[in-house]
Amino acid sequence: MLKRSIPSITAVALLLLLWQTVCAVGVIPSYMLPSPLEVLRAFISEFPQLFENSLITLEEAFVGLFLGVSVGFAAAVLMDTFSVLYKAFYPLLVITQTVPSVAIAPLLVLWFGYEMTPKIVLIVISTFFPVTVGLLDGFRSVDKDAVNLLRSMGADRLQIFRYIKFPSALPQLFSGLRIAAAYSVVGAVISEWLGGFGGLGVYMTRVKKAFAFDKMFAVIFLISGISLALMALVGLMEKKCMPYRNFDKNK
Repeated sequence: MLKRSIPSITAVALLLLLWQTVCAVGVIPSYMLPSPLEVLRAFISEFPQLFENSLITLEEAFVGLFLGVSVGFAAAVLMDTFSVLYKAFYPLLVITQTVPSVAIAPLLVLWFGYEMTPKIVLIVISTFFPVTVGLLDGFRSVDKDAVNLLRSMGADRLQIFRYIKFPSALPQLFSGLRIAAAYSVVGAVISEWLGGFGGLGVYMTRVKKAFAFDKMFAVIFLISGISLALMALVGLMEKKCMPYRNFDKNK
């Protein structure tokens, strides 16, 4: 694992070194681009507030992600079972993803207020689509001969789904879950920009108005770290659910 990570770690280290050098020689003023060391100091000094606000954002992200995955799973199963629903609602699913989240968020705040509800709704809208599309692709790429074999043995739809379709669609499901996990944090932050009493998005708005860009970069790195951690958690779940897959193809 360490051997595979060396190229990416080296690239990040070189990027940070270049960033620090550019800031140290004064090519870009510090008020426009703080150095990595300044960002690190801001992260350490602001850690209590960052931690407190990240708990609020994580709560919104987890609730929205759970509901989004549940809605996406149910939608995929229904559209795969009933072709009429697929023809009727799949274009609508695509249309929902063409509207920017920043455009939807003010309406949700207007309708549901400044509490957690509009944030969760926006996260559900952002996360259910990759899960639905991934599962639908998995269901439709199932081995037809295996399905016909179970039908010839008297299997009903539920048994075909349990033994053939769902196991075959697990790789696509986890691929969609990775995207949804990242979207959940981003959706929570975007919704907090436009209204709320706490969270990383609210904190980011405050430090932006104060022109504290070192703190701005600190919260950006924290959001990226949380997203990467959630994606890694999904990868761990994938390995636990599918131990028979070879996850070390590039070893």
